[in-house]
Amino acid sequence: MIIPCIDLMDGKVVQLVQGREKALEGDTPLEMLRKFEAFPQIQVIDLDAALNQGSNLEIVNWLASKTLTRVGGGVRSASRALELVDAGAYRVIVGTAAFSRPVLDEIVEAVGAERLIIALDSKQGEIVIRGWTESTHLKAEEWLGYFEPFCSGFLCTYVDKEGMLQGTDLAWFRRLRAATRHELTAAGGITTMQDIEELRKLEIHSALGMAIYTGRLDLDELAKL
Repeated sequence: MIIPCIDLMDGKVVQLVQGREKALEGDTPLEMLRKFEAFPQIQVIDLDAALNQGSNLEIVNWLASKTLTRVGGGVRSASRALELVDAGAYRVIVGTAAFSRPVLDEIVEAVGAERLIIALDSKQGEIVIRGWTESTHLKAEEWLGYFEPFCSGFLCTYVDKEGMLQGTDLAWFRRLRAATRHELTAAGGITTMQDIEELRKLEIHSALGMAIYTGRLDLDELAKL
């Protein structure tokens, strides 16, 4: 499955490089919904909330109410996860909070493991949290099994190439696939149709941002997949 991404910062749709430098701004959230209407699901990330520098709460809740979404960014409490589900989010993405067992238990109790996606994003081979600013010194492929009972899938971003249009690390995703049979979604550096095809062979979804915002990948061609 191809999953277009809407990342929000300061009320705008943006694309960042490695979660730091803003590379471009997209159209309004409403216009992006129209552009992505042919796709079965959209990923929405509140970057301000992820970085603990504010939030785009109203826009996120509005998007969740309009289409099938998986929503993340700053989801660090059961109340926030439940609010997203109540707003219409199909699934909730949790990253930092997954590393606090009491909080994770509360979130699972509130929304159910079937509605939860855990983000295990990697930079220089280690899982990073708090908006990719802090390393856990843990390897994603070694922790997938531990987290399986708490979720129905994983979002794994190869942060080293995020937003750089230089391709992704397919070998890393192969290791992840070998470590779990849960649903896997890949992000970070996916640039070509060949990248997508290789991930499809592994039964891994592709979450796409920069490649579609810059026109490197054609939305009509992707929609046919």
